[in-house]
Amino acid sequence: MFFSRTRDLGGLDKALVKDLKSCCALEGYFLPSKSGLKMIEMSERGVSAKCRDAQVEELWGLTSFHGYSMQTFVRAVNLLDRFLTHVKPEPKHVPLASVCCLRLAARTTEEATDVAPTHQPFSRFSASELLRMEEVLVLQLGSDTPAPTAFTFLHLYYSALGGVCHDEGTEMPSVVKLEAQLKACLCRLVFTKAKPSVLALALLAHDLGSWQSPAASEVLRQLQRLAKVGKGDLRHWRLLVAKRMTEYRSTRCHKPDGRKLVWPLSKRTMQILRTARCTAPGLPTILEDVWDQSEEDISSAEDSPCGSLGSVGEGAFFPTSCL
Repeated sequence: MFFSRTRDLGGLDKALVKDLKSCCALEGYFLPSKSGLKMIEMSERGVSAKCRDAQVEELWGLTSFHGYSMQTFVRAVNLLDRFLTHVKPEPKHVPLASVCCLRLAARTTEEATDVAPTHQPFSRFSASELLRMEEVLVLQLGSDTPAPTAFTFLHLYYSALGGVCHDEGTEMPSVVKLEAQLKACLCRLVFTKAKPSVLALALLAHDLGSWQSPAASEVLRQLQRLAKVGKGDLRHWRLLVAKRMTEYRSTRCHKPDGRKLVWPLSKRTMQILRTARCTAPGLPTILEDVWDQSEEDISSAEDSPCGSLGSVGEGAFFPTSCL
């Protein structure tokens, strides 16, 4: 049924082709600045590539901590990269900006009840700081139209290939696996240079060798023509994806999934916690006449026929089976 209404477009759904063309037309408006990327790569004192990569890994930790989706993470990375390359902030402002990027992304992809509140006891930033930085992000980047990200193109391509593989009976890799590969690529600045449509296509082309499906290869070439991706560009990014996957599978690679969240505390908060831990809580003084009265109450309870500590009519406090 899927192909009965799409044979005129070479096996691609008309609605999918329309969505793909629309996303390709919009992606140019949501790309990081090329000059800003060069400055980050060459930076020694400002925001460097190492600083950016570490912040993205921490961003993934926050995404997992709050239970946000992969789409939220990819959109937050897009906002952060555009902010770093267009605004060029100081390194001390990057952690605050990354948290606000995640909050802005979550508002467009997550349910309103799932978005973390502004004031959180474990957050290193105050509510006023978060709101002020969010205003700066919206003013500089805008948030009226959701940006088409590599996650968007990956799912469009996957849907197109899914119909062909289902018709052939070919087993496709899980989309979760492809999303994990996309996450690994986004944790490195070099992949920010690639257009989202090119990066998503390179991920599928890298994994296509294990599918053994001629029809899927043909659909991938059609998607390449629709997205206007050159053969040289696809080959270049496919090799970089393969190199990154080899690096990611090695034991030396630091994976963001294994990174623990660290919440820096102010000196005042640490002093309060240290004082609270070292100071023993004060106990009220028990007067002698009150103690004598309590002993009389206990002795009278022992003489009662209903037992000492049990409820009325239930006998002993501990049942015999528990002794």
